[in-house]
Amino acid sequence: MPAYSQALQEGVRGSYSGAVESVHPDWFKQSFLVFEEDVQEATAAGKRVLIYVYQNGCPYCDALINHNMAQRDIETKLRQHFDVIALNMWGDRSIESVTGQSFTEKTFARAIGVTYTPTLLFLSESGQVVLRLNGYVPPRQFRLALDYVAGHKEQEYSFQDYLASVQPPPGSGELRTEPYFMTPPYRLAERARETGPARPLLVLFEQQQCPDCEQFHEHVLGAAETRVLLEQFDVVQLDMWADTPLQTPSGEASTARQWARSLAIAYAPSLVLFDHQGQEVIRADAQFKRFHTQSILDYVISGAYHNEPEFQRYLQARAERLLEQGVNVDIWH
Repeated sequence: MPAYSQALQEGVRGSYSGAVESVHPDWFKQSFLVFEEDVQEATAAGKRVLIYVYQNGCPYCDALINHNMAQRDIETKLRQHFDVIALNMWGDRSIESVTGQSFTEKTFARAIGVTYTPTLLFLSESGQVVLRLNGYVPPRQFRLALDYVAGHKEQEYSFQDYLASVQPPPGSGELRTEPYFMTPPYRLAERARETGPARPLLVLFEQQQCPDCEQFHEHVLGAAETRVLLEQFDVVQLDMWADTPLQTPSGEASTARQWARSLAIAYAPSLVLFDHQGQEVIRADAQFKRFHTQSILDYVISGAYHNEPEFQRYLQARAERLLEQGVNVDIWH
């Protein structure tokens, strides 16, 4: 008897692992959470404000703290150029936004649409968000984000254009393909007429010579549980820097590069998921492992987004449901 079926019959609860508690560096700003004052103080010191939204037990937050920020050059740049303010997305501390609105930490996180942790908001001297990172990115991408904001490069470039200027796209190489990827022509608004009733659409933006993409294919897309979920999608793989012609889900003629730019895709691999009517539901433009990627896919397939707009609450409920079914859950796998 398969272990999964046996666990269901015996009522065995699965095990939960992967959660990590991290300690914030003592050089983070001890803020009163009046953001207008924080911005003024940072500006007077020649710095900018970086708001870091986390949650307890988040392994991606721990990676940011203990893998990215612990590297000497990154720590030095952060301390020289930023006042870092940590917010717990489920916390109850009082916040006053730059515009004077009152929130708690959790209502602020909801108001700004936090989907993943860590979420990073880099603020200008006027309190505007000049860059937002939704999720964990590895050190090399994180360094580029810090350089972009510390150097006030938003006055010259979008973040994607800045990345292209300092890290030109590879001139050669091939993307790793999978047998279930759609083939050209990519007429994404006409899928229903070609294949019967339209299925949800997953668009995977990658680039050549991309170690993170290779790892994603090997460890996430290659997992049997992921494949079962992907069978319920139409899946399109695009080179984010290529001039591949396509029709977007809204019916516009474009290219892969133009579409990636209009979607502000700045990390490879990035996933953008659309419902069967071509409306974007959720995206993942940061580094995610198996459990979170599979949960993102299931969030769309199950239609859970209709009733639960907060992905993190859905994620917690899905983990609990799997545990009750006897399935082991490792959120850092």
